[in-house]
Amino acid sequence: MRTMVVGGHSRNIGKTALVVDLIRAFPEARWTAVKITQYGHGVCSINGEACGCAPDEHAFALDEEFDRNNRTDTSRFLVAGAVRSLWLRTKQGRLAEALPLLREGLLGAGNVLVESNALLQYFWPDLYLAVLDPAVEDFKPSARRFLDLVDALVLRSPLSASAWPDVSPRLLAAKPRFLQPLGQPLPAELADFVRRRFFRVRAA
Repeated sequence: MRTMVVGGHSRNIGKTALVVDLIRAFPEARWTAVKITQYGHGVCSINGEACGCAPDEHAFALDEEFDRNNRTDTSRFLVAGAVRSLWLRTKQGRLAEALPLLREGLLGAGNVLVESNALLQYFWPDLYLAVLDPAVEDFKPSARRFLDLVDALVLRSPLSASAWPDVSPRLLAAKPRFLQPLGQPLPAELADFVRRRFFRVRAA
C-alpha cells in the first residue's frame, strides 16, 4: 500500500481541492481517499453535532461514502474518480485510538490519499504535500511541526518574504514549490513530480 498525505497550514485553503485534482490526474491509481476530521470539545464524532457525551464516549467513527451528490468532501472524492472514500472523525487527541479502525478500513487498498496533517504524528507516508496560502496568516502548529519533512509545497498565491514571520524563509525556499491558485488546473510540473516521486515513474 502506498500512501500520500495532503495537509495544509490553515483551514479553507484548498486541501480538499488538491485531493480532488490528484484523484482526477491519476485515475489508474484506483485511489482510496480518506478525510480525517478532529472535533473539539462538545462536538460528537458520530455526527459532527453538539453532544453531551462524556469524554470517553463517541471518541471516533469511520464511515464509507457511497453518495455521489458532490455535496460533501468525501462525495467529491468519489465524483473525481476514487474507488472508495472514507471519513474518519475523532475527538481532539483521540486519533491514535482510531487508527486500528482506519487500518481495518484500508485493508486491500493499493493507493491511499489522505487529507490531514494529524496522521503524520503516527505514520509517515510515501509522499507529503503541503498546501500553503501566503495570503492567510494562520499557521497551525500541526503544520509547522512537520514542515521540514514536506516533500513539496503547493502554493495558492505567490510566496513573499513577509509571509509568516515565525516560519523560516530558508526552510520554505528549500522545498520544491508549485504555484496553483485555487480553482486553477493541476500544474503539469506538479503532476510530473507526483508521478516520479509517488509512482516511481521516470519522466519521458
